[in-house]
Amino acid sequence: MSFQLRPATSHDIPQILAIVNHTIATSTANYNYEAQTLAEQMAWFEAKQQQNFPVIVAAENDLVFGYGTYGTFREKIGYQYTVEHSVYVKTDQQGKGIGKALLTQLIVQAKAEGYHVMVGGIDANNTKSIAFNQKMGFEIVGHLKEVGYKFDQWLDLCFIQRIL
Repeated sequence: MSFQLRPATSHDIPQILAIVNHTIATSTANYNYEAQTLAEQMAWFEAKQQQNFPVIVAAENDLVFGYGTYGTFREKIGYQYTVEHSVYVKTDQQGKGIGKALLTQLIVQAKAEGYHVMVGGIDANNTKSIAFNQKMGFEIVGHLKEVGYKFDQWLDLCFIQRIL
């Protein structure tokens, strides 16, 4: 499979939105209940840009296969060297190296920008995502029981981290 990593543009937001909304509708990888609107996704993108956080896409020409980003972990100043990452790949494109490429680029960029730790929150039943992140050097550092609720069930959340 051929793809390139590049910074997302506003032109990519409808395709990112489709990935997000598919994830919301079909999985517990995202604990939102309602589909996002294009306006909401655009506001998210603009906020990332204003805060100088990356949004990168894996794409071939104008076709987006996945995206990755990171942002503020917590608001207090003492957390300024920690970021929380997210990587999403279209279901039919998983297992082709896209997620690995996106996360590798996020790690490189976070190191270059002086961040010290990258964390993630993953639904505890999402064993594929947990295993993927572990292969990328993350370790499970916490397990919060029944902190999420979706699809009529309580959900556990695993926290993972990688010291950069």
